[in-house]
Amino acid sequence: MKKINSKLIFISVIGLSLFAGSCNKDLLNQEPTTELDAASFWKTEQDATFALNGAYADVRGLFDRDYYYDGHGEFVRVRGQAPSGHDYEFCRFNPSGIGSAFSTMWTALYGGVNRTNYVIENVTKMLATAKPSSVANLEATIGEARLLRGMVYFRLISLWGDVPYLGNVITDNTQVSSLSRMPLAQVKDSIMADFTYAFEKLPVVAPAAGRAAKPAALAFRGKLQLFWACWNKNGWPELDTFTPDAAVAAAAYAAAALDFKAVIDNYGLTLYKNGEPGSIDALGKADILPNYFELFQPTANGNSEVIMGFTHGVTGTGQGEELMRDFGSRTSENSQAWVHPRYEIANRYQSTITGDFTTPLIPMDPSGAGRTTPNSAVNPQSYANRDYRMKSTILWDYEMMMGLSALAETGYHPWIFKKWGAVEKINGVNYTTVNASDVNSGYLFRKFVRDYPGNGRNYGNLTWPVMRLADVFLMYAEASNEVSGPLPEAISVVNKVRHRGNLPALAASKTADKFAFFSAIEQERIVELIGEGQRSFDLRRWRALSRVWGAPGGDGKWTINTQGANVTRYYQNLAELAYQQMYIFQIPLAERDRNPNLTQNLPWR
Repeated sequence: MKKINSKLIFISVIGLSLFAGSCNKDLLNQEPTTELDAASFWKTEQDATFALNGAYADVRGLFDRDYYYDGHGEFVRVRGQAPSGHDYEFCRFNPSGIGSAFSTMWTALYGGVNRTNYVIENVTKMLATAKPSSVANLEATIGEARLLRGMVYFRLISLWGDVPYLGNVITDNTQVSSLSRMPLAQVKDSIMADFTYAFEKLPVVAPAAGRAAKPAALAFRGKLQLFWACWNKNGWPELDTFTPDAAVAAAAYAAAALDFKAVIDNYGLTLYKNGEPGSIDALGKADILPNYFELFQPTANGNSEVIMGFTHGVTGTGQGEELMRDFGSRTSENSQAWVHPRYEIANRYQSTITGDFTTPLIPMDPSGAGRTTPNSAVNPQSYANRDYRMKSTILWDYEMMMGLSALAETGYHPWIFKKWGAVEKINGVNYTTVNASDVNSGYLFRKFVRDYPGNGRNYGNLTWPVMRLADVFLMYAEASNEVSGPLPEAISVVNKVRHRGNLPALAASKTADKFAFFSAIEQERIVELIGEGQRSFDLRRWRALSRVWGAPGGDGKWTINTQGANVTRYYQNLAELAYQQMYIFQIPLAERDRNPNLTQNLPWR
């Protein structure tokens, strides 16, 4: 049997294995499983399901570390480029200078395309001879595979615009060595067809944990239409083959709103614990944390808010997630804090009393009056009466977290910026402070960090939320606002998201017109979805880089820390071209060297 060339153009050979996940690096010299003998496989519904599960395992690795993308925004720092060992390797996640560093992701995404095509192609063949009683299940299997394929292509066009489209299994270079890029609109239509087929064929309720059902397909179709509307409204000048159309934008916003409304109204889905905020402990304590914190713990797996999520296994399965390793500190199973909040996020958490922003924090030196000065960033009392999602998401000075080591609890530890593993006496008790010397903002994440023992830093079993109902609420509000301005239904669902933070309903001034309401929606997207990889894509589809970082050629923006020091300056004196390269990524040069028909995106020519 012929072996696959390890330099397959576009296609990651990783994605061709039926049995292994996308991180297996030993497949280049294996026999291609795309040539499995049909006599020994593709005979039963169980065969189809087995292959589909393999596709899920492969595609999962393309999305379950999307939190790295938040490093492209202004509220989360990702230290350098992503760690090695997975599909995000060699991708850069700083706020600038990133568009040329995604060749690995391009390859991995096309591996996901080929893997899903493998399932779609072979299960479609099974339909020709299937028993009538098996047809619905086989069509649902194709629907799930097409949903996964649509998700992968959606990510491809979001980063690169026009991309080659592969609708069948690829086994050698000659099948792709001369492919051209398909125009954005055509790829979008193919993704729409995948999502629509999935919606029509999938069951109302998923057959197993980690599998998709109708609401997932409908939510992704709505999201695709929302992005399509944004590109047509705001333009995408860096993609010179695309001409925006205001009428197309209006129609797409309306269609997106209808899909999101159907998800909200037709399937009995609710926010975690019905969106109630739960209880909260006093400042400096962590025995009682709000429901929003629980939502991102494995104990909440299976809740109806997660419309689609990728499941993970624990120690010994080889399928664990690494959220603790990336979000946690040395005090949490010797984790590495690859991802942590920037100082700028703290001022986004509103008052539970007024429902609006508080007086901005003042960075101060803690050795002087900083610990007692009102609104000081190092005064713990400055964080009183804030959105419950704040305590659920970040740690500020003297907030406690449970330490974990060798799969056991080590007791509570206070977070105190720049005191790494020191002994600190608090109320007469000696504590060892949290050790996270790589954090430079003054804050550490609590979100996604397990606070109970049993698994190591690389072996979490959280179901990673690819699509949440709260996100659907906010996307519905955004899409309907573009069509009709602030509708009562849209205001209501935004207030439901706010309620989980124990915030009062939006004031009338926040919904006075579509511009004020959009600002309120953006605010909720920032605090609700932080660390989930959404901000980067929001900034691009809204064309908001200049709004966030300043105009080209300007002074840019310093990020700072709680003690008043400048940390990093971004976008200083950057030319317009540098901004353009943030909006659309470079077609990998190695792929263009192998295929002269691949054109390059405008800012990279």
